[in-house]
Amino acid sequence: MGGAGGDGGGQVGPAAGWVSGYYVGYQQALYPPSEIEWAGLTHLMIGRVTPNPDGTLNTTFDISPTGGPPLARTLVQLAHENGKKAVVMLGGAGEHAGWVSAASASNRAVFVQNLLQLRADYGFDGFDLDWEPIEIADQPNFSALAEALRTAAPDAILTLPVGWVNANSPEVGSFYGEMAKLFDQINVMSYSMAGAWDGWQSWHSSALTGHSVSMPSSVESSVQAYLDAGVPAAKLGVGIGFYGSCWSPPVRGPGGAVAGSTVIADDNVMSFTNIMNGYYSAEFRTWDTAAQVPYLSFPVPFGTSGCTFVSYEDEQSIRAKGRFVRNHGLGGAIVWTINEGYLPDRPVGQRSPLLRALHEAFLQ
Repeated sequence: MGGAGGDGGGQVGPAAGWVSGYYVGYQQALYPPSEIEWAGLTHLMIGRVTPNPDGTLNTTFDISPTGGPPLARTLVQLAHENGKKAVVMLGGAGEHAGWVSAASASNRAVFVQNLLQLRADYGFDGFDLDWEPIEIADQPNFSALAEALRTAAPDAILTLPVGWVNANSPEVGSFYGEMAKLFDQINVMSYSMAGAWDGWQSWHSSALTGHSVSMPSSVESSVQAYLDAGVPAAKLGVGIGFYGSCWSPPVRGPGGAVAGSTVIADDNVMSFTNIMNGYYSAEFRTWDTAAQVPYLSFPVPFGTSGCTFVSYEDEQSIRAKGRFVRNHGLGGAIVWTINEGYLPDRPVGQRSPLLRALHEAFLQ
């Protein structure tokens, strides 16, 4: 499946509407705010604030009550000084119970007021409602919350990250199409889209194309599922991970039998920074022309995590995703997380290569 070759060419559509990059407090040491490559962003997604069950808010930003808020205020100030929007990330993985209770009929009004006060206190331009997962039973309260926020703050930016879709079961229902009228961005979290799962062969973390019955994930197939659900193309974004996945032996590339292999490292551990510093060498890299992503293949376990197959994003795959977004009239992209793409040992101006690629591929 892999092989040499370019990442395509041809006509490219108009610039995307957004590149929304997440900056999270627990990774602050990886990327000093003063070093952010602002040209590659339109929105900074500042994470994270979490909902308490009673509708109050936890504002430690995954640092501390005293350390988190000053960092968030610095990031808001820098975003505005550089002409970008600052959006607060609300929730995230593991916060489902807090969402369910805070958005309930008994707590929703207090929750909305606390969110409005948060925006006023920090200067946020909007809210990223990262409710994971939105179960069918959650949909009425999620809808009511989004409507209440939109009514109370009609000028606020509202964004919604949504899950990638298994191409073998592509129906997501009409709910997200109905929600689109309330949101400025609906962004597919199209990363970590493969694992040692029943019925799967080894596959990429964030393939653009090339999905099949035994490798049923790609940006293309997930985007189509949300378009089919009624989400307008101009409100739909794709996800780009500044991290990859590390597979254990015997898997050495995509499209093989799992045969006891597992993904032994991904987000945080397999940051783009760590991949470049601890794994990358041109001799190990292959460009997958079907999936439109690169990967590293090693004959024996390699690096700190002992990988034989590393799936990741690079400048070439970002260019391919940029063309896809522009040629399909999509809205833009989210990045999880910009902290993981910083290369401090490189010369000034070359330390955020993926953000530079995003600027060129999506925004020029």
